[in-house]
Amino acid sequence: MSAMVPVMSHTPSDAPFAAPSRGVHGPFNLARHCLDQGADAAKPALLVAEGPKGRIVETWTYGEMRAAVARMAGGFAAYGLPRGARVLLRVGNTSQFPLLFFGAIAAGLAPIPTSTLLTQDEVDLILADSGARLVVSDGSGAMPSTTASAPGAAIVLGPSDIDRLGAATALDYADTDAEDLAFLVYTSGTSGRPKGVAHAQRVVLGRKPMREGWLGLAASDLLLHAGAFNWTYTLGAGLMDPWSVGATSIVHLGERPPEVWPDLLEATGATVFAAVPGLYRRILKYGAVTRRRFPSLRHGLTAGEALKPTLHRDWIKATGRPLYEALGMSEISTYVSSGPHVPTRPGSPGKPQAGRRVGVLPPDAAADAADQPLPQGEAGILAVHRSDPGLMLGYWGLPQETAAAMRGDWFLTGDLARFDADGYLWYEGRSDDQMNAFGYRVAPEEVERALADHPSVAEAAVVEVKSGEVSLITAFVVLNEGAAGDADALGHHVARHLAEYKRPRAYVFVPELPHTPSGKVLRRALRT
Repeated sequence: MSAMVPVMSHTPSDAPFAAPSRGVHGPFNLARHCLDQGADAAKPALLVAEGPKGRIVETWTYGEMRAAVARMAGGFAAYGLPRGARVLLRVGNTSQFPLLFFGAIAAGLAPIPTSTLLTQDEVDLILADSGARLVVSDGSGAMPSTTASAPGAAIVLGPSDIDRLGAATALDYADTDAEDLAFLVYTSGTSGRPKGVAHAQRVVLGRKPMREGWLGLAASDLLLHAGAFNWTYTLGAGLMDPWSVGATSIVHLGERPPEVWPDLLEATGATVFAAVPGLYRRILKYGAVTRRRFPSLRHGLTAGEALKPTLHRDWIKATGRPLYEALGMSEISTYVSSGPHVPTRPGSPGKPQAGRRVGVLPPDAAADAADQPLPQGEAGILAVHRSDPGLMLGYWGLPQETAAAMRGDWFLTGDLARFDADGYLWYEGRSDDQMNAFGYRVAPEEVERALADHPSVAEAAVVEVKSGEVSLITAFVVLNEGAAGDADALGHHVARHLAEYKRPRAYVFVPELPHTPSGKVLRRALRT
Protein backbone atom coordinates (compact mmCIF):
# COMPACT_ATOMS: atom_id res chain seq x y z
CA MET A 1 0.00 0.00 0.00
CA SER A 2 1.19 3.53 -0.69
CA ALA A 3 2.46 5.54 2.28
CA MET A 4 3.44 9.15 2.87
CA VAL A 5 6.68 10.59 4.25
CA PRO A 6 7.62 14.27 4.68
CA VAL A 7 10.08 15.81 2.21
CA MET A 8 11.73 19.14 1.59
CA SER A 9 11.12 21.03 -1.65
CA HIS A 10 13.95 23.00 -3.27
CA THR A 11 11.93 25.72 -4.96
CA PRO A 12 14.95 27.63 -6.38
CA SER A 13 16.35 24.42 -7.88
CA ASP A 14 13.16 23.69 -9.77
CA ALA A 15 14.03 26.54 -12.12
CA PRO A 16 16.19 25.73 -15.17
CA PHE A 17 19.94 25.68 -14.64
CA ALA A 18 21.91 28.51 -16.23
CA ALA A 19 24.26 26.90 -18.74
CA PRO A 20 25.83 27.75 -22.08
CA SER A 21 24.50 26.09 -25.21
CA ARG A 22 25.95 22.68 -25.95
CA GLY A 23 24.76 22.52 -29.53
CA VAL A 24 21.74 20.36 -28.62
CA HIS A 25 18.38 22.04 -29.11
CA GLY A 26 14.72 21.14 -29.18
CA PRO A 27 12.75 18.05 -28.14
CA PHE A 28 14.86 15.16 -26.88
CA ASN A 29 14.07 12.31 -24.49
CA LEU A 30 16.85 10.15 -23.08
CA ALA A 31 14.68 7.03 -22.76
CA ARG A 32 13.50 7.32 -26.37
CA HIS A 33 17.10 7.72 -27.55
CA CYS A 34 18.29 4.59 -25.72
CA LEU A 35 15.39 2.30 -26.62
CA ASP A 36 14.36 3.43 -30.10
CA GLN A 37 17.61 3.22 -32.04
CA GLY A 38 16.22 0.78 -34.55
CA ALA A 39 17.24 -2.49 -32.88
CA ASP A 40 15.09 -5.41 -34.01
CA ALA A 41 12.18 -5.93 -31.61
CA ALA A 42 13.11 -9.61 -31.20
CA LYS A 43 16.73 -8.91 -30.26
CA PRO A 44 17.69 -9.31 -26.56
CA ALA A 45 18.13 -5.95 -24.84
CA LEU A 46 18.68 -7.35 -21.33
CA LEU A 47 19.75 -10.76 -20.05
CA VAL A 48 19.42 -11.56 -16.35
CA ALA A 49 21.77 -14.25 -15.06
CA GLU A 50 21.59 -15.97 -11.69
CA GLY A 51 23.73 -18.26 -9.55
CA PRO A 52 27.44 -19.10 -9.61
CA LYS A 53 27.16 -20.64 -13.07
CA GLY A 54 25.40 -17.65 -14.63
CA ARG A 55 22.19 -19.37 -15.69
CA ILE A 56 20.01 -17.00 -17.77
CA VAL A 57 16.69 -16.63 -15.94
CA GLU A 58 15.21 -13.65 -17.80
CA THR A 59 15.46 -12.45 -21.39
CA TRP A 60 14.00 -9.06 -22.32
CA THR A 61 13.83 -8.28 -26.02
CA TYR A 62 13.92 -4.70 -27.26
CA GLY A 63 10.24 -4.99 -28.13
CA GLU A 64 9.36 -6.21 -24.64
CA MET A 65 11.52 -3.56 -22.97
CA ARG A 66 9.97 -0.72 -25.02
CA ALA A 67 6.45 -1.91 -24.20
CA ALA A 68 7.22 -2.37 -20.49
CA VAL A 69 8.86 1.06 -20.19
CA ALA A 70 5.84 2.65 -21.92
CA ARG A 71 3.47 0.98 -19.43
CA MET A 72 5.68 2.09 -16.52
CA ALA A 73 5.60 5.65 -17.90
CA GLY A 74 1.81 5.43 -17.97
CA GLY A 75 1.79 4.30 -14.34
CA PHE A 76 3.98 7.23 -13.28
CA ALA A 77 1.91 9.71 -15.29
CA ALA A 78 -1.21 8.71 -13.36
CA TYR A 79 0.14 10.58 -10.33
CA GLY A 80 -0.17 13.87 -12.21
CA LEU A 81 3.25 15.16 -11.15
CA PRO A 82 4.78 18.20 -12.89
CA ARG A 83 7.53 17.80 -15.48
CA GLY A 84 10.88 17.16 -13.79
CA ALA A 85 9.44 15.97 -10.45
CA ARG A 86 11.92 13.71 -8.72
CA VAL A 87 11.40 9.97 -8.10
CA LEU A 88 13.67 8.36 -5.50
CA LEU A 89 14.50 4.76 -6.47
CA ARG A 90 15.26 2.27 -3.68
CA VAL A 91 15.59 -0.66 -6.04
CA GLY A 92 18.14 -3.47 -6.29
CA ASN A 93 20.14 -4.79 -9.22
CA THR A 94 17.27 -6.51 -11.03
CA SER A 95 15.35 -6.06 -14.26
CA GLN A 96 12.94 -3.78 -12.37
CA PHE A 97 15.61 -1.09 -12.13
CA PRO A 98 15.84 -0.22 -15.86
CA LEU A 99 12.05 -0.41 -16.20
CA LEU A 100 11.59 2.14 -13.41
CA PHE A 101 14.54 4.34 -14.34
CA PHE A 102 13.66 4.66 -18.03
CA GLY A 103 9.93 4.59 -17.31
CA ALA A 104 10.24 7.67 -15.11
CA ILE A 105 12.28 9.51 -17.75
CA ALA A 106 9.83 8.46 -20.46
CA ALA A 107 7.09 10.08 -18.35
CA GLY A 108 9.05 13.34 -18.06
CA LEU A 109 10.03 12.72 -14.43
CA ALA A 110 13.56 12.63 -12.96
CA PRO A 111 14.60 9.38 -11.24
CA ILE A 112 17.23 9.33 -8.48
CA PRO A 113 19.03 5.95 -8.43
CA THR A 114 20.45 5.11 -4.99
CA SER A 115 22.45 2.25 -3.53
CA THR A 116 20.50 -0.30 -1.50
CA LEU A 117 23.42 -0.19 0.96
CA LEU A 118 22.49 3.31 2.15
CA THR A 119 21.30 3.70 5.73
CA GLN A 120 18.01 5.30 6.68
CA ASP A 121 19.80 8.50 7.71
CA GLU A 122 21.48 8.71 4.28
CA VAL A 123 18.17 8.11 2.51
CA ASP A 124 16.53 10.80 4.64
CA LEU A 125 19.17 13.32 3.59
CA ILE A 126 18.74 12.55 -0.11
CA LEU A 127 14.96 12.67 0.11
CA ALA A 128 15.03 16.01 1.92
CA ASP A 129 17.63 17.51 -0.41
CA SER A 130 16.00 16.37 -3.65
CA GLY A 131 12.40 17.11 -2.75
CA ALA A 132 11.39 13.83 -4.38
CA ARG A 133 7.62 13.41 -4.77
CA LEU A 134 7.69 9.63 -5.13
CA VAL A 135 9.79 6.95 -3.41
CA VAL A 136 9.76 3.57 -5.14
CA SER A 137 11.01 0.51 -3.25
CA ASP A 138 11.32 -3.17 -4.09
CA GLY A 139 12.01 -3.91 -0.42
CA SER A 140 15.77 -4.44 -0.80
CA GLY A 141 17.10 -1.37 1.03
CA ALA A 142 16.51 0.99 3.95
CA MET A 143 13.58 3.35 3.57
CA PRO A 144 13.21 6.98 4.66
CA SER A 145 11.82 7.68 8.10
CA THR A 146 8.34 9.04 8.60
CA THR A 147 9.49 11.65 11.09
CA ALA A 148 11.76 13.86 8.97
CA SER A 149 10.98 17.49 9.80
CA ALA A 150 10.16 18.94 6.38
CA PRO A 151 7.03 20.32 4.72
CA GLY A 152 5.11 18.38 2.13
CA ALA A 153 4.96 14.64 1.65
CA ALA A 154 6.33 11.99 -0.70
CA ILE A 155 4.24 9.02 -1.78
CA VAL A 156 6.01 5.74 -1.01
CA LEU A 157 5.39 2.87 -3.42
CA GLY A 158 6.21 -0.71 -2.44
CA PRO A 159 6.74 -3.94 -4.43
CA SER A 160 3.02 -4.43 -5.18
CA ASP A 161 2.80 -0.85 -6.40
CA ILE A 162 5.64 -1.54 -8.86
CA ASP A 163 3.56 -4.34 -10.35
CA ARG A 164 0.62 -1.96 -10.63
CA LEU A 165 2.76 0.68 -12.36
CA GLY A 166 3.91 -1.92 -14.85
CA ALA A 167 0.34 -2.89 -15.70
CA ALA A 168 -0.81 0.63 -16.59
CA THR A 169 -1.86 1.83 -20.02
CA ALA A 170 1.16 2.58 -22.18
CA LEU A 171 2.23 6.20 -22.59
CA ASP A 172 4.31 7.68 -25.40
CA TYR A 173 7.63 9.31 -24.51
CA ALA A 174 7.30 12.75 -22.96
CA ASP A 175 8.23 15.58 -25.30
CA THR A 176 11.07 16.81 -23.11
CA ASP A 177 13.73 19.30 -24.18
CA ALA A 178 17.42 18.43 -24.45
CA GLU A 179 18.19 20.75 -21.52
CA ASP A 180 15.42 19.41 -19.27
CA LEU A 181 16.37 17.53 -16.11
CA ALA A 182 16.61 13.78 -16.78
CA PHE A 183 17.96 12.31 -13.52
CA LEU A 184 19.93 13.04 -10.36
CA VAL A 185 22.82 11.06 -8.88
CA TYR A 186 24.17 11.72 -5.41
CA THR A 187 27.85 11.81 -4.55
CA SER A 188 29.78 12.53 -1.36
CA GLY A 189 30.07 16.27 -0.90
CA THR A 190 33.03 18.07 0.65
CA SER A 191 30.85 18.94 3.63
CA GLY A 192 30.20 15.25 4.34
CA ARG A 193 26.60 15.56 3.16
CA PRO A 194 25.35 14.04 -0.10
CA LYS A 195 25.44 16.31 -3.13
CA GLY A 196 23.06 15.90 -6.06
CA VAL A 197 24.50 15.96 -9.58
CA ALA A 198 21.76 16.97 -12.02
CA HIS A 199 21.96 15.63 -15.57
CA ALA A 200 20.01 16.75 -18.63
CA GLN A 201 18.28 14.61 -21.24
CA ARG A 202 21.18 15.35 -23.62
CA VAL A 203 23.71 13.62 -21.34
CA VAL A 204 23.39 10.42 -23.36
CA LEU A 205 24.66 12.27 -26.45
CA GLY A 206 27.80 13.12 -24.50
CA ARG A 207 28.47 9.40 -24.15
CA LYS A 208 29.08 8.80 -27.86
CA PRO A 209 32.84 9.47 -27.57
CA MET A 210 32.97 6.89 -24.76
CA ARG A 211 31.14 4.23 -26.74
CA GLU A 212 33.50 4.65 -29.66
CA GLY A 213 36.78 5.54 -27.95
CA TRP A 214 36.67 3.45 -24.79
CA LEU A 215 34.04 0.70 -24.93
CA GLY A 216 34.43 -0.01 -28.63
CA LEU A 217 30.80 -1.15 -28.67
CA ALA A 218 28.93 -2.62 -31.64
CA ALA A 219 25.35 -3.83 -31.95
CA SER A 220 26.58 -7.43 -31.80
CA ASP A 221 28.14 -7.02 -28.33
CA LEU A 222 27.00 -8.47 -25.02
CA LEU A 223 28.22 -6.30 -22.17
CA LEU A 224 28.44 -7.63 -18.60
CA HIS A 225 29.00 -5.04 -15.87
CA ALA A 226 30.10 -6.08 -12.38
CA GLY A 227 28.62 -3.04 -10.63
CA ALA A 228 25.14 -2.10 -9.45
CA PHE A 229 22.84 -0.13 -11.75
CA ASN A 230 22.63 2.78 -9.31
CA TRP A 231 26.33 3.58 -9.86
CA THR A 232 26.98 6.01 -12.72
CA TYR A 233 29.67 3.71 -14.16
CA THR A 234 27.12 0.89 -14.51
CA LEU A 235 24.21 3.15 -15.38
CA GLY A 236 26.15 4.51 -18.33
CA ALA A 237 28.40 1.70 -19.55
CA GLY A 238 26.01 -1.06 -18.49
CA LEU A 239 22.68 0.33 -19.72
CA MET A 240 22.71 3.59 -21.69
CA ASP A 241 25.66 2.67 -23.89
CA PRO A 242 24.65 -0.85 -24.97
CA TRP A 243 21.07 0.22 -25.69
CA SER A 244 22.19 3.32 -27.58
CA VAL A 245 23.88 1.08 -30.16
CA GLY A 246 21.40 -1.81 -30.08
CA ALA A 247 23.68 -4.14 -28.10
CA THR A 248 22.74 -6.44 -25.20
CA SER A 249 23.22 -5.65 -21.50
CA ILE A 250 23.74 -8.43 -18.95
CA VAL A 251 22.98 -8.19 -15.23
CA HIS A 252 23.74 -10.86 -12.61
CA LEU A 253 21.62 -11.47 -9.51
CA GLY A 254 22.92 -12.58 -6.13
CA GLU A 255 26.36 -13.09 -4.63
CA ARG A 256 29.36 -13.02 -6.95
CA PRO A 257 32.60 -13.97 -5.19
CA PRO A 258 35.69 -13.29 -7.31
CA GLU A 259 36.32 -16.94 -8.17
CA VAL A 260 33.00 -17.29 -10.06
CA TRP A 261 33.57 -14.50 -12.59
CA PRO A 262 35.40 -16.67 -15.17
CA ASP A 263 32.39 -19.03 -15.18
CA LEU A 264 29.95 -16.11 -15.43
CA LEU A 265 31.82 -14.64 -18.39
CA GLU A 266 31.71 -17.98 -20.17
CA ALA A 267 28.09 -18.78 -19.35
CA THR A 268 26.78 -15.41 -20.52
CA GLY A 269 28.99 -15.21 -23.61
CA ALA A 270 29.97 -11.66 -22.69
CA THR A 271 32.12 -9.93 -25.29
CA VAL A 272 32.89 -6.88 -23.11
CA PHE A 273 33.34 -6.86 -19.32
CA ALA A 274 33.31 -3.75 -17.12
CA ALA A 275 34.61 -3.65 -13.53
CA VAL A 276 36.89 -1.77 -11.14
CA PRO A 277 40.61 -2.63 -10.96
CA GLY A 278 40.19 -4.23 -7.54
CA LEU A 279 37.86 -6.88 -8.97
CA TYR A 280 40.25 -7.73 -11.81
CA ARG A 281 42.99 -8.20 -9.19
CA ARG A 282 40.77 -10.52 -7.11
CA ILE A 283 39.71 -12.51 -10.20
CA LEU A 284 43.37 -13.15 -10.98
CA LYS A 285 44.05 -14.14 -7.37
CA TYR A 286 41.07 -16.41 -6.74
CA GLY A 287 39.71 -17.40 -10.15
CA ALA A 288 40.83 -20.14 -12.54
CA VAL A 289 42.10 -17.80 -15.27
CA THR A 290 43.89 -18.98 -18.41
CA ARG A 291 44.07 -17.79 -21.99
CA ARG A 292 41.47 -20.41 -22.90
CA ARG A 293 38.87 -19.13 -20.47
CA PHE A 294 35.90 -16.95 -21.53
CA PRO A 295 36.77 -17.13 -25.27
CA SER A 296 34.02 -14.70 -26.30
CA LEU A 297 35.53 -11.82 -24.30
CA ARG A 298 37.16 -9.24 -26.57
CA HIS A 299 38.41 -6.82 -23.90
CA GLY A 300 37.80 -5.53 -20.41
CA LEU A 301 36.94 -2.01 -19.23
CA THR A 302 38.14 -0.48 -16.00
CA ALA A 303 37.35 2.77 -14.19
CA GLY A 304 36.65 4.06 -10.71
CA GLU A 305 40.27 4.08 -9.54
CA ALA A 306 43.69 4.05 -11.16
CA LEU A 307 44.74 0.87 -12.96
CA LYS A 308 48.14 -0.16 -11.60
CA PRO A 309 50.66 -1.05 -14.35
CA THR A 310 51.46 -4.36 -12.62
CA LEU A 311 47.79 -5.41 -12.59
CA HIS A 312 47.41 -4.47 -16.25
CA ARG A 313 50.50 -6.52 -17.12
CA ASP A 314 49.35 -9.53 -15.07
CA TRP A 315 45.85 -9.50 -16.63
CA ILE A 316 47.19 -9.44 -20.18
CA LYS A 317 49.71 -12.18 -19.36
CA ALA A 318 47.01 -14.41 -17.84
CA THR A 319 44.16 -13.81 -20.31
CA GLY A 320 45.70 -12.46 -23.51
CA ARG A 321 42.99 -9.77 -23.59
CA PRO A 322 43.55 -6.01 -23.10
CA LEU A 323 42.14 -3.80 -20.37
CA TYR A 324 41.06 -0.30 -21.37
CA GLU A 325 41.10 2.28 -18.60
CA ALA A 326 39.07 5.49 -18.30
CA LEU A 327 39.10 8.54 -16.06
CA GLY A 328 35.80 10.15 -15.19
CA MET A 329 33.45 11.41 -12.50
CA SER A 330 29.72 11.69 -11.83
CA GLU A 331 29.60 15.23 -13.27
CA ILE A 332 30.89 14.29 -16.74
CA SER A 333 31.34 10.50 -16.63
CA THR A 334 34.44 9.32 -18.52
CA TYR A 335 36.24 11.72 -20.83
CA VAL A 336 39.81 10.36 -20.94
CA SER A 337 40.51 6.74 -21.86
CA SER A 338 42.51 4.18 -23.73
CA GLY A 339 40.63 1.96 -26.14
CA PRO A 340 40.70 -0.08 -29.33
CA HIS A 341 42.23 2.87 -31.21
CA VAL A 342 44.28 4.40 -28.37
CA PRO A 343 47.02 2.01 -27.17
CA THR A 344 47.26 1.62 -23.40
CA ARG A 345 50.22 3.34 -21.79
CA PRO A 346 50.74 1.79 -18.30
CA GLY A 347 50.26 4.36 -15.56
CA SER A 348 48.16 6.69 -17.73
CA PRO A 349 44.36 6.45 -18.17
CA GLY A 350 44.81 7.44 -21.83
CA LYS A 351 43.97 10.43 -23.99
CA PRO A 352 40.92 12.72 -24.22
CA GLN A 353 38.25 10.97 -26.24
CA ALA A 354 37.67 12.18 -29.78
CA GLY A 355 35.63 15.37 -29.86
CA ARG A 356 36.29 16.24 -26.20
CA ARG A 357 37.76 19.60 -25.23
CA VAL A 358 39.96 18.81 -22.23
CA GLY A 359 42.66 21.05 -20.79
CA VAL A 360 44.93 21.54 -17.79
CA LEU A 361 44.44 24.98 -16.20
CA PRO A 362 46.74 26.87 -13.82
CA PRO A 363 46.24 25.76 -10.20
CA ASP A 364 46.01 29.39 -9.09
CA ALA A 365 42.67 30.87 -10.10
CA ALA A 366 44.13 34.35 -9.68
CA ALA A 367 46.98 33.76 -12.11
CA ASP A 368 47.16 35.61 -15.39
CA ALA A 369 45.29 33.71 -18.13
CA ALA A 370 43.91 31.36 -15.44
CA ASP A 371 41.29 30.07 -17.89
CA GLN A 372 43.83 29.25 -20.61
CA PRO A 373 45.17 25.66 -20.81
CA LEU A 374 48.79 25.10 -19.80
CA PRO A 375 51.39 23.69 -22.21
CA GLN A 376 52.08 19.95 -22.32
CA GLY A 377 54.18 18.77 -19.40
CA GLU A 378 52.91 21.35 -16.91
CA ALA A 379 50.71 20.11 -14.06
CA GLY A 380 47.49 21.86 -13.06
CA ILE A 381 43.76 21.36 -12.61
CA LEU A 382 42.14 19.10 -15.16
CA ALA A 383 39.15 20.76 -16.85
CA VAL A 384 36.46 19.91 -19.39
CA HIS A 385 34.90 22.56 -21.65
CA ARG A 386 31.38 23.54 -20.69
CA SER A 387 30.14 22.92 -24.24
CA ASP A 388 30.37 19.13 -23.70
CA PRO A 389 26.82 17.67 -23.90
CA GLY A 390 27.76 15.12 -21.24
CA LEU A 391 28.44 17.76 -18.60
CA MET A 392 26.00 18.05 -15.71
CA LEU A 393 23.44 20.82 -15.45
CA GLY A 394 24.82 21.62 -11.99
CA TYR A 395 24.75 20.62 -8.33
CA TRP A 396 21.17 20.36 -7.12
CA GLY A 397 20.22 23.29 -4.93
CA LEU A 398 23.83 24.48 -4.72
CA PRO A 399 24.24 27.37 -7.18
CA GLN A 400 27.33 28.73 -5.41
CA GLU A 401 29.05 25.34 -5.46
CA THR A 402 28.12 24.95 -9.12
CA ALA A 403 29.64 28.35 -9.90
CA ALA A 404 32.78 27.50 -7.90
CA ALA A 405 33.32 24.44 -10.12
CA MET A 406 33.44 26.67 -13.22
CA ARG A 407 36.23 28.90 -14.47
CA GLY A 408 35.39 30.82 -17.61
CA ASP A 409 34.23 28.27 -20.19
CA TRP A 410 35.67 25.35 -18.23
CA PHE A 411 34.36 22.89 -15.64
CA LEU A 412 37.02 22.13 -13.03
CA THR A 413 37.17 18.43 -12.20
CA GLY A 414 39.25 18.90 -9.06
CA ASP A 415 41.80 16.43 -10.44
CA LEU A 416 45.45 17.39 -10.80
CA ALA A 417 47.08 16.19 -14.00
CA ARG A 418 49.48 16.89 -16.85
CA PHE A 419 49.69 15.85 -20.50
CA ASP A 420 52.84 14.38 -22.02
CA ALA A 421 54.18 15.15 -25.49
CA ASP A 422 52.08 12.34 -27.01
CA GLY A 423 48.85 13.63 -25.54
CA TYR A 424 48.55 11.01 -22.77
CA LEU A 425 47.25 12.24 -19.44
CA TRP A 426 49.09 11.57 -16.20
CA TYR A 427 46.90 11.75 -13.14
CA GLU A 428 48.43 13.49 -10.11
CA GLY A 429 45.55 13.01 -7.68
CA ARG A 430 42.66 15.00 -6.31
CA SER A 431 43.36 18.53 -5.17
CA ASP A 432 41.60 17.78 -1.89
CA ASP A 433 43.59 14.55 -1.33
CA GLN A 434 46.91 16.34 -1.49
CA MET A 435 49.31 15.89 1.43
CA ASN A 436 51.71 18.39 2.94
CA ALA A 437 55.31 17.30 3.44
CA PHE A 438 57.85 19.82 4.63
CA GLY A 439 55.96 22.60 2.88
CA TYR A 440 55.57 20.63 -0.37
CA ARG A 441 52.25 19.39 -1.71
CA VAL A 442 52.33 15.67 -2.52
CA ALA A 443 49.74 13.69 -4.49
CA PRO A 444 49.03 10.29 -2.87
CA GLU A 445 48.61 8.64 -6.27
CA GLU A 446 52.22 9.39 -7.16
CA VAL A 447 53.48 7.64 -4.01
CA GLU A 448 51.02 4.77 -4.49
CA ARG A 449 52.25 4.18 -8.04
CA ALA A 450 55.81 3.81 -6.75
CA LEU A 451 54.75 1.35 -4.06
CA ALA A 452 52.62 -0.68 -6.47
CA ASP A 453 55.71 -1.42 -8.59
CA HIS A 454 57.26 -3.45 -5.72
CA PRO A 455 56.73 -7.20 -6.26
CA SER A 456 55.51 -7.71 -2.67
CA VAL A 457 52.71 -5.14 -2.91
CA ALA A 458 49.19 -6.11 -3.98
CA GLU A 459 47.57 -2.77 -3.15
CA ALA A 460 48.59 0.39 -1.32
CA ALA A 461 47.02 3.64 -0.18
CA VAL A 462 48.87 6.68 1.15
CA VAL A 463 47.45 9.33 3.47
CA GLU A 464 48.65 12.03 5.83
CA VAL A 465 48.31 10.82 9.44
CA LYS A 466 48.76 13.00 12.51
CA SER A 467 51.36 11.77 15.01
CA GLY A 468 51.50 14.10 17.98
CA GLU A 469 52.25 17.58 16.70
CA VAL A 470 53.33 16.48 13.21
CA SER A 471 51.72 14.79 10.22
CA LEU A 472 53.44 11.85 8.57
CA ILE A 473 52.95 10.47 5.07
CA THR A 474 51.81 6.96 5.95
CA ALA A 475 51.51 4.00 3.59
CA PHE A 476 48.90 1.31 4.23
CA VAL A 477 50.03 -1.79 2.35
CA VAL A 478 48.30 -5.05 1.37
CA LEU A 479 50.92 -7.69 0.59
CA ASN A 480 50.82 -10.33 -2.09
CA GLU A 481 50.27 -13.85 -0.78
CA GLY A 482 53.45 -15.20 0.81
CA ALA A 483 55.24 -11.84 0.86
CA ALA A 484 56.86 -10.52 4.05
CA GLY A 485 56.12 -7.08 5.47
CA ASP A 486 59.50 -5.40 5.16
CA ALA A 487 59.25 -1.64 5.64
CA ASP A 488 62.97 -1.13 5.00
CA ALA A 489 62.75 -2.89 1.64
CA LEU A 490 59.76 -0.75 0.62
CA GLY A 491 61.60 2.36 1.79
CA HIS A 492 64.62 1.52 -0.35
CA HIS A 493 62.31 0.81 -3.29
CA VAL A 494 60.43 4.11 -3.21
CA ALA A 495 63.72 5.97 -2.67
CA ARG A 496 64.62 4.97 -6.21
CA HIS A 497 61.49 6.59 -7.58
CA LEU A 498 60.59 9.54 -5.37
CA ALA A 499 62.18 12.65 -3.94
CA GLU A 500 62.87 12.37 -0.22
CA TYR A 501 60.00 14.60 0.83
CA LYS A 502 57.50 12.41 -1.02
CA ARG A 503 58.47 9.14 0.68
CA PRO A 504 56.31 7.54 3.38
CA ARG A 505 57.63 7.98 6.89
CA ALA A 506 55.57 5.08 8.25
CA TYR A 507 54.30 1.76 6.87
CA VAL A 508 51.27 -0.13 8.13
CA PHE A 509 50.65 -3.64 6.79
CA VAL A 510 46.96 -4.51 6.61
CA PRO A 511 44.99 -7.51 5.27
CA GLU A 512 42.83 -5.26 3.11
CA LEU A 513 42.05 -1.61 2.42
CA PRO A 514 38.67 0.00 3.04
CA HIS A 515 36.68 0.55 -0.15
CA THR A 516 33.47 2.31 -1.08
CA PRO A 517 30.65 0.11 -2.45
CA SER A 518 31.79 1.10 -5.96
CA GLY A 519 35.35 -0.14 -5.30
CA LYS A 520 37.31 3.06 -4.69
CA VAL A 521 39.84 3.15 -1.87
CA LEU A 522 38.36 5.07 1.08
CA ARG A 523 41.39 7.09 2.12
CA ARG A 524 39.58 9.10 4.79
CA ALA A 525 38.92 5.90 6.74
CA LEU A 526 42.69 5.41 7.00
CA ARG A 527 43.29 8.83 8.52
CA THR A 528 41.44 8.01 11.74
